[in-house]
Amino acid sequence: MQLFVKDLTVIDFSYLCPIRGMVGESWIVDVLLDGGLDEQNMVLDFAKVKRTIKNTIDDVADHRLLIPTACSEVRWQQQGDRVWMDFDSQQGSMHLACPSQAFALIPSEIIDFDSVNKFLQKALKEALPANVEGISLTLRNEIHDAPFYHYTHGLKKHDGNCQRIAHGHRSPVTVFENGVAAPKWDEYWAKRWHDIYLGSDEDCVSVQTLTLSPQTQVNDNTHLGFHYQAPQGDFQLAMPKGCCDVLPHDTTVELLADYMAQTLSEKVPSSDFKVIAYEGIGKGAIASRQSRS
Repeated sequence: MQLFVKDLTVIDFSYLCPIRGMVGESWIVDVLLDGGLDEQNMVLDFAKVKRTIKNTIDDVADHRLLIPTACSEVRWQQQGDRVWMDFDSQQGSMHLACPSQAFALIPSEIIDFDSVNKFLQKALKEALPANVEGISLTLRNEIHDAPFYHYTHGLKKHDGNCQRIAHGHRSPVTVFENGVAAPKWDEYWAKRWHDIYLGSDEDCVSVQTLTLSPQTQVNDNTHLGFHYQAPQGDFQLAMPKGCCDVLPHDTTVELLADYMAQTLSEKVPSSDFKVIAYEGIGKGAIASRQSRS
């Protein structure tokens, strides 16, 4: 017998790519279970499917930075609950020092649907009851009509897993100028925030003050440093300057939408702007700015 659930959950995360650098992503998860019937004549109660499988995926992958540990460009070490990670990409080197729960270590050369699928299936097999004989996952992107961007960020004031300094989203944006859809501005933001790290100005520090791995050799001419304390611990990151956009406030989706609307209003003061910005899939914020003429 087989049991399926479409759109079971969404994984919002970032991953390391030798070509693109640090990439924010949002993947939809579909699940198919094989097994015999239990005492309720079910493979597994749908409530348990959603709770057990979603919770397991959230615990091991959601809002984490996925690291391909078999990639030759990755170097990482762990002492207790703290992990130091160095990564070389075509976009420049990236360096982190964070609590271990900020990362998911994927035993693969690259992060893709297949490698993450195998990683998740291993975790899920340990969490499901014995009558569930097999599990198959489908990981997929949402199909967008509007342009979209991939961004990575961290929210130190968040009391959940969003506080992790390097997790991300794949997000569409739709801009209206004077009440009319303005695809040129959608494209502007999709290009500006392609594979970007969105940092907060108040978290920006000199890279010389960071306690990264001993192998790290970066300076303020090439990299930006980010550092903050959050409930889950001490988070530190050094990113190539060309991969960052530093904003004058936090990077919640509410403030991102308002930042986009304000930026466009400054570019074209005579126009009204409305920005519909998503954070991953199916959720986001709307901000508007009126013309100043």
